[in-house]
Amino acid sequence: MVRVVLLALLLSSCAALPGQTGTGQSVPVQTIPAGTPDAATAKAKLAALVVQAPASLSGYERSCDKGETCVFGQPWLDVDGDGCDQRSQVLARDLADVVKKEGRCAVTSGSLKDPYTGETITSVSKIQIDHVVPLAEMWRSGAAGWDVNRRATAANDLRNLLAVQGKVNQSKGDKTPDKWMPPNTGYACSYARIYVGVKAGYALTTTASERTALERALTSCT
Repeated sequence: MVRVVLLALLLSSCAALPGQTGTGQSVPVQTIPAGTPDAATAKAKLAALVVQAPASLSGYERSCDKGETCVFGQPWLDVDGDGCDQRSQVLARDLADVVKKEGRCAVTSGSLKDPYTGETITSVSKIQIDHVVPLAEMWRSGAAGWDVNRRATAANDLRNLLAVQGKVNQSKGDKTPDKWMPPNTGYACSYARIYVGVKAGYALTTTASERTALERALTSCT
C-alpha cells in the first residue's frame, strides 16, 4: 500500500504541462537569448497582454520559393551588417566548440545541448533554428497589420530564435504553448519567458488558453 501511494505521488509530481509531448524528462539547459525577461517580469508582461481570439491566417505566406510572396521577408537577414546572417549568428551563439568556414560565418560543426529535448546534438545538419513564437502565430496575433519591414525585423529578432533539434522543431510546427511545450520539462520556464517577452515586445495578443499554459509554465520558475 505504501508503494502504491509513493508511486502516485511520483506520477503526480511529473505531470506534463499542457501540450507537452515526449517523456517529460527534466534536463537543465541554460540557453536563453539576451533580452529575455526574468520570471517576475514575464508574469507581469503576460498579465498585461490583450486576450482575444486569433485572427485569420488569410494572406499568410512564409515561403519565398517559386515567386511566392513571403510576408515576413526573405530568411535569413544580416540585421547588424556584420556579414553574418541571423541563422549563422544563432548557431554561433547556441552551440559549443563551434567551427566555422575559414574566413566566413557559416558554422560547419559544433555541439548543441538541445533545450527542447535535453539531448546533445553533434551534427549541424540535424539542427534547425526555431521561432519560439511561430511566425504564423505572430500573423494571427497582430503581425498581419504590420508593414513588411516590421515583419522582417520580427522574423530575424535574435530574442525569438533558438537552435534546436530539427526533428522536435518539426513536431512543434506552428503550435502555441496550449498545444505544444518542450518535451524537456526543465526548459518550460525559460521557454515561457522567451515567448512572453517576444509577444509583449511586439504588442501581440494572446488567447485565454495560451495565457493559461504560459502561466502554468511560469510557475515552474525557481
